[in-house]
Amino acid sequence: MTDELASRVSGLMPQAKADLAELVAIPSVADPRQYPPEHCRDAAEWVAAAFAAAGLRDVHLEETPDGSHAVIGHRPPPPGAPTVLLYCHYDVQPPLDESAWTSKPFELTERDGRWYGRGAADCKGNIVMHLTALRALGDDVPVGLKLVVEGSEEQGTGGLEQYVPPHAGELHADALLVCDTGNAAVGVPTATTSLRGVTNVVVTAKALRGDLHSGMFGGAAPDALAALIRMLDSLRDADGGTRIDGLDCTGTWSGAGYDEERFRSDAGVLDGVRLTGSGTVADRLWARPAVTVLGIDCPPVVGSAAAVPATARARVSLRVPPGTGARAAQDALIAHLEAAAPWGVVVDVEREGSGSPFRADTGGPAYAALDRAMREVYGRPMSFLGQGGSIPLCNVLATTYPDAEIILMGVEEPRCLIHAPNESVDPGEIEHMAHVEALFLRHFADAARA
Repeated sequence: MTDELASRVSGLMPQAKADLAELVAIPSVADPRQYPPEHCRDAAEWVAAAFAAAGLRDVHLEETPDGSHAVIGHRPPPPGAPTVLLYCHYDVQPPLDESAWTSKPFELTERDGRWYGRGAADCKGNIVMHLTALRALGDDVPVGLKLVVEGSEEQGTGGLEQYVPPHAGELHADALLVCDTGNAAVGVPTATTSLRGVTNVVVTAKALRGDLHSGMFGGAAPDALAALIRMLDSLRDADGGTRIDGLDCTGTWSGAGYDEERFRSDAGVLDGVRLTGSGTVADRLWARPAVTVLGIDCPPVVGSAAAVPATARARVSLRVPPGTGARAAQDALIAHLEAAAPWGVVVDVEREGSGSPFRADTGGPAYAALDRAMREVYGRPMSFLGQGGSIPLCNVLATTYPDAEIILMGVEEPRCLIHAPNESVDPGEIEHMAHVEALFLRHFADAARA
């Protein structure tokens, strides 16, 4: 039976490639300041039509509170069978600097055995994975299905998070497949069980009423940019690890590790440059807070004057591991920055949005069914992985459906370079994870009947 299903999935891969090419060609960036919103509508309608053709019923678009459209559909369960929610998103990150792309970002291009294009992995590759699994099963889908395909995940405007609670019955399921992550590496079957939360602030240092001539006043006049640099530098210790007063920065990771040399390669770390922090790479990525200076407003090098800066500001992001509240972490970050300000400079901190961390419960029948499916496809047991990114929807789902098992999986692995130029997907991962998904639905139904 497994061999027959594997053959069906393999035979569907040309259609999977054609589907992904059509989807990637739609520049569905959910930011009207950059791309016309009609592109997102086109992507939503493509997704709705594809899942309707794959056997789901009443597939339609629902406007969410942020103005984006989610694709919603369902398939009723056979008698006594559980229901599984399939999640992914059709919106994508902007391509950033198109000159950094080897091929056109919105044109699926095959190169060195991988398929390149914006969204090829995150998350249109996961849409194609769902479709391939359902097509392989055909009319023999052994569980009930709910579908939700989000339209603004990359922008973080919270449309679906706000939509779910008042529509809890519409999306209720026994297991939720949140397919916006992936394997630890190609060929290494993995479920993501931990997500770091995120909180951002904008900090401004003010020292003078206006910029001053550095020849006349420099040396005694406080330099706002220098003050800001000291404040930002205080967020890290000597080895570059995050150290924020009031936060535990010593956590350890007990799941699958991340080989340091492979991390250096995946991250593109230059020869001779040391990694920051201490402990294992997995500790640093998934079990500890991590601070990043996202941007600084100060005089640019080209066009800068011989002047002491009166004001400077920075946007600071803090990733937060499970066990630490995002708001508490933001409070600690603000208090640390204010305490670190030198020379009595005036500090103003603006709070931005926060997303809480997430940790999955892996002891239920859905995880057992997934492990069985992954062993059959990959020939090795499932690993557990953390992820540095945050998916705020997971906490909304966990609160709304406390008895449901939430599984994070998908086709995205480190070589995909999601959010970066030259994003790509390994077609073998689409094929194998579609096979895993189809087997999982069968095994989960079997467990419910046992």
